[in-house]
Amino acid sequence: MAINPILPLRGIQTVTAIVVLGLTGYVSNWWLGYWHAMAPTQINFLIFCSIWSNVALVYLILAPAKFPAAAHKYAILAVESVTMLFWFAGFVALAVFLGNRVCLGHVCSVAKGATGVAAVSWALFAATTVMAALHCWRTSRHDPNNGPHQRMQEV
Repeated sequence: MAINPILPLRGIQTVTAIVVLGLTGYVSNWWLGYWHAMAPTQINFLIFCSIWSNVALVYLILAPAKFPAAAHKYAILAVESVTMLFWFAGFVALAVFLGNRVCLGHVCSVAKGATGVAAVSWALFAATTVMAALHCWRTSRHDPNNGPHQRMQEV
């Protein structure tokens, strides 16, 4: 039984999403405690990106392996693309927010760290999006439902 080469990337994507969730959750909690106000939308959006990514990763990992009917190649490409765009928007928005402020202290370092890890997460999702797009392009001359996971079941 061959191991899917994309699974290690999925594992790293999961770890980066959890790390960003923890870091941005810390910043959001600090903001609420110190300013007694809701955290900036840039922090909240990265929290959303982390949660979205973990839900998307459940689909991206389980659907091809256990539910091949739900793993249409264009659905996988769409989930990959949307997730990549969310991460891009999130890390750029937080970087711009932090760049326009005087940012000192521990919480600022945590927010900058979250920005860096979010950029890594974007790069990972960009890589897997390119892989999904290449798969769609290479199999476009064949049956659109005939992905690698379905060919393995027919054997």
